Amino acid sequence: MQGTVDGFSYGLVTPLAAYVMACLGGALGLRCTTRSLLVAGSWRPGWLALGSMAIGSGIWTMHFIAMMGFTVREAPIHYDKPMTYASLGVAILMVGIGIFIVGYRGASGAALFTGGTITGLGIASMHYLGMAGMRLDGKLEYNTLTVAASVLIAMVAATAALWAAGQVRGFLWSVGASLVMGLAVSGMHYTGMAALRVHLHGTADPATGDSPAALLAPMLIGPLAFLCLAGVVVLFDPLMVMGRPALPRPEPKPGVPAHAPLPHPTRRLALRTRRHPARSGSRTPQNR
Repeated sequence: MQGTVDGFSYGLVTPLAAYVMACLGGALGLRCTTRSLLVAGSWRPGWLALGSMAIGSGIWTMHFIAMMGFTVREAPIHYDKPMTYASLGVAILMVGIGIFIVGYRGASGAALFTGGTITGLGIASMHYLGMAGMRLDGKLEYNTLTVAASVLIAMVAATAALWAAGQVRGFLWSVGASLVMGLAVSGMHYTGMAALRVHLHGTADPATGDSPAALLAPMLIGPLAFLCLAGVVVLFDPLMVMGRPALPRPEPKPGVPAHAPLPHPTRRLALRTRRHPARSGSRTPQNR
């Protein structure tokens, strides 16, 4: 028999909270990626790794906050913890590969396509691997076309986000990009959930057991704490807010006089009237 699926058991609370977490992770990750483009040497891998962890943690937290509102009326839901944390690792790893490609190759066409594709596939893999960790007395089935649409949304969103990070613009630019990225990631999640059908094995009995919120809340503590720490790093780094390196002031050197700028001489251009060949002579003809 087919189960009765409800993805909004708490109303708009879980979708809005999930969207905020997706935006937060995207904003922190994009600023870290932008910061990596402003430095060189041994600092760049650290900023890129921090950005990939922020984006991966943000989309993973977004997914399971949204899953708090997902219920099947006839069957209780449980989650396999190793599979759930494995989805977090896959998200961080694949998002990190895409971010490192753009961080070292720049926001060129080939790098954006490759990095955006890998990052989008990482987001989609996190979603469906997290769904595979869901345990209930039934079978999950998906509509192939809707799943393909959700993967395409994730790839386009990841490419657009990496392009925005490679522009090295100001803080408001990254905020706008993170809002769009959060909307796209949330749209990918609910598009994938729209493809889901649950076929139960047993009879229609009322669900018993802990609520999804009680099961998922303890697993979200770690990624939420990490996002808070990453936010502190962003707030206390001035270049992360400015989005461009501060130009160093010239240091005064002894023995080198400071030359005052020479004023430009004002030249008066004499207006010269052009004389046409027909008017070069006298107006009155001279007969000689």
